[in-house]
Amino acid sequence: MMETGFRSQCPIASALDLFGDRWSLVVLRTIFAGARRFGELAGASERISSNILADRLERLETFGLIEKRPYQQAPPRHEYRLTRRGADLLPVLQALARWGVEHIPERWSLPPWFAEGRPEDFYPDGPASDPSRTGSGPSGSSI
Repeated sequence: MMETGFRSQCPIASALDLFGDRWSLVVLRTIFAGARRFGELAGASERISSNILADRLERLETFGLIEKRPYQQAPPRHEYRLTRRGADLLPVLQALARWGVEHIPERWSLPPWFAEGRPEDFYPDGPASDPSRTGSGPSGSSI
């Protein structure tokens, strides 16, 4: 990851420079929920436009939070998975979600796999890569 382009040495400001836009954490949340392919990510309830989604996926990959893996050669298609660095953002997402549930009326309930999850559960080739993991999908997500 490039160390240029940060507005200050402040760790909060620098983290926000990486993923503090309107869509990046929503994209990461949807990947945590099990979406891997572009169409699945585009189908999230927030309805991110395809050009914004493509940009955010590229940014998240550049910053080392996700990795892109080919799953089809012709035409080329990719899936997106969390890196260890990306999975380590789970406590941040959990804190934001808990705050939202507590302070904003009529929000979704947090599913146990998310509320009780640990970053290690989502590390590459860890338990979350197991197809038997259950949780709500991104389009009907309860997170």
